[in-house]
Amino acid sequence: MEELFRNFLLDHKDFAYPIIFFWCILEGELALILGGIFAHDGHVNLGLIIFVAGLGGFVGDQIYFYIGRFNKRLIQNKLKTQRRKFALAHLLLKRHGGWIIFVQRYMYGFRTVIPMSIGLTRYNAKKFALINLISAWVWAAITILLAWYFGNHIYKFVGWIGRHWYLAIPIILTFLGTLLYGFKRLEKHILHERSKR
Repeated sequence: MEELFRNFLLDHKDFAYPIIFFWCILEGELALILGGIFAHDGHVNLGLIIFVAGLGGFVGDQIYFYIGRFNKRLIQNKLKTQRRKFALAHLLLKRHGGWIIFVQRYMYGFRTVIPMSIGLTRYNAKKFALINLISAWVWAAITILLAWYFGNHIYKFVGWIGRHWYLAIPIILTFLGTLLYGFKRLEKHILHERSKR
């Protein structure tokens, strides 16, 4: 599996910058890890891939922000199942201000909700864009640098997953389940505190 992963990178190295840019618009951490490994293998420039990935993350959140700003009725009708998350996002914005824009990239399940939620408010669009841009580059730099530095370990881990998939699958599922459970508990706690006021 390690060899397959290396071959995948080699096959796509000529398109590394656009792949990482567009992937970061849609999603995040996996694309950044891939960008870090591209840099580790010397297929891309480390500084430039951080710049491109951060720009992709910035563009993605700007899109979600303006969806919230100009499509309020659509969001209210289409995202009824996400109302709880929107309520939590509004609460976090009131409580923490601009900092929530900075850290929302690390909040599983809120990557799209928080920018849209902020777009629904009267929050200054230029201020959001500035914080969002800085946040995106910091987010990209941290993750890509870690993947670049630990590139050999990542290859070994991918190889281990290929050889021991029967162990890797339950470990990964348990980790993701624990992460999701933790965020759900935090969400309930914050909303419960709000209801008591």
